[in-house]
Amino acid sequence: MRIVVTTPTGNVGSRVLRLLVQAGVRPVALLRDPARLPPDLSGLVETVRADQTDDDAVLRATAGADRLYWVNPPAPSGADPLAHQAVCARVVSGAVRANDIAATVFQSSGGAEKRGGAGDIDGLAATETALDATGAAVLHLRCGYFMTNLLMSADDVRGGSLPTPWPLEHPLPWVDPRDIGDVAAARLLGPAWDGRAVQAVHGPEDLTFTQVAAVLGELADRPVRAVHVPDADFRAALAGAGLSPPEVDAIAGMAAGLTDGHVPEQPRDATTTTPTTLRSWAAEHLYRSPGPHR
Repeated sequence: MRIVVTTPTGNVGSRVLRLLVQAGVRPVALLRDPARLPPDLSGLVETVRADQTDDDAVLRATAGADRLYWVNPPAPSGADPLAHQAVCARVVSGAVRANDIAATVFQSSGGAEKRGGAGDIDGLAATETALDATGAAVLHLRCGYFMTNLLMSADDVRGGSLPTPWPLEHPLPWVDPRDIGDVAAARLLGPAWDGRAVQAVHGPEDLTFTQVAAVLGELADRPVRAVHVPDADFRAALAGAGLSPPEVDAIAGMAAGLTDGHVPEQPRDATTTTPTTLRSWAAEHLYRSPGPHR
C-alpha cells in the first residue's frame, strides 16, 4: 500500500510517518526539505520534494497513492491564512481526483462544522468541502485544542500566569498531537471506508483554562493563574508582534468564534477519546528539568 504523508516533520505528521514505518509500510514523505527527516528513517521512507501549494508538484508526489494523509501547512509569514488554505484545498482536491486516490485522511479541527465564523478554522472547513466534492473516500479528523499550544506560553507559565483569549471557564477538548497521529495512522492502515466520514479527536477530557492552570501549578509546585486577555487586547498584541490584519483575524477569530455556545458535532465516546492527559504531557514537555521552572 502506497501511503503519502504531508507535513511529515510536524507534531502529528512525524508520529504518523514513524508508526507507518513500524507497521512495515514504506511511506512517501512529501516535504520541501528532505534533509529535515530524522537520519534513522533513511532508507525506510521515500522522500519527495514538493510545495503543497504547487499543483504539479503535488500531482507528481501523489501519483500512484492508495491513501493520503493531508495537513494544510502554515501560511508564509505575512500571507493571508485563509487564502493560503484555499490554495491548499484546490491542490489536494485536484490531486485526489486526478490520481484517483482511494482514501484521504484530512487533519481538520473542531469548529470546522460551523463552516464559517471561526477564524483560521474556516480554511479547514473549506478544505473539507473541497475534498467532499471529489466523491472519493475522505475522513476528516476534527481535532481538539493542541496541548503543544502551551509551549508558546512557556515563559509566562514559568512566571506564574497563563494568558489566553478564551473565556477562563470555557471547556475545551485538550489533545496531545501524538495521539492524533495514532488515530490517523490507525485509519490509514485500517479497513477501507466509503464516502465522507468524520472522526473527532477530543483527548481524554475537556478542561477550562482555569483547570489547566491549576494542573500546571501543581506540577510547578507554585501557583499558576489563568488570565483572560480581551479580544481587542489580544488583537492589538498580535498586530504589535508584526502580524498582518488577515493573520490577526485568523488567529483571534478562533477563540471569538467558538465560545458562543458552540458544541462539537461529535460527542465524546470511545471513538473520539484519546489517552494522554494534560498532566502527563506537561510533565514531559514543560517540566522535564525542574530547576528553571521553580
